[in-house]
Amino acid sequence: MYSKEIFKNKIALVTGGRSGIGYAIAKMLLEHGATVIIASRKEEPLKKAAEELNQFGTCDYRACDIRETEQIQALAKQIKNNHGRLDILVNNAGGQFPALAEMINDKGWHAVINNNLNGTFYMTREMANTFFIPQTSGVIVNITAVMHRGFPGMAHTGAARAGVENLTKTLAQEWSEFNIRINCIAPGIIESSGLDTYPKEIQEMFEEAKKSIPLKRFGKVEDVANAVCFLASPLAAYITGTSIFVDGAQHLNYNKMGLATVMKNYLK
Repeated sequence: MYSKEIFKNKIALVTGGRSGIGYAIAKMLLEHGATVIIASRKEEPLKKAAEELNQFGTCDYRACDIRETEQIQALAKQIKNNHGRLDILVNNAGGQFPALAEMINDKGWHAVINNNLNGTFYMTREMANTFFIPQTSGVIVNITAVMHRGFPGMAHTGAARAGVENLTKTLAQEWSEFNIRINCIAPGIIESSGLDTYPKEIQEMFEEAKKSIPLKRFGKVEDVANAVCFLASPLAAYITGTSIFVDGAQHLNYNKMGLATVMKNYLK
């Protein structure tokens, strides 16, 4: 579908790029000609990921906590010094944990909102002000989640991701005068390193839930990376302010109470 040089001379930043979906996105962008910078909080695994990714193209890296504006500004300075510009931002970094709403304390709520919503906004604002608005060009792709019928068992991340989607619609309009396109990818259950972090009972629930996904399988990290590359490419030049579901039609008929039910049964 894509020319191997479709992103030639393009500079892309992928947050959360050291593993899972972010790593796959970075790899695919590199394979299609982009120079890629990956960012996440932990220096050593980030450095290792960049070394691996360099076999596919030029991959730079910097440790950065997206919740800290000063760290984001330092990242922007490094990109400007090393590469001169930025063309593509993929906001993939984020995190959450399963919990029933009544059991989410203030610290847990703030941690997820600050990471998934605030961090996405901080990164987007700084890269827009440093690069995209002065350049009058740029593409932003936000990785969210399938939360459009609620997110029982993860109220905090559902609220944060919904905020990111609304932010995307707003910025698509406000920044259209700068020729900035911004869209969302909403992945369903994706077979990646992230699934391994959940307890056994929840992983078993996911396996059972696979049967109710119309395509009868979980997504692959490459499925998400393909969608990101499409939205980041000139093939999507007239698409902005929208969300693409990468979920095998999970958002249409999936039992949203599955995760919450498992946790309720576990606590009995």
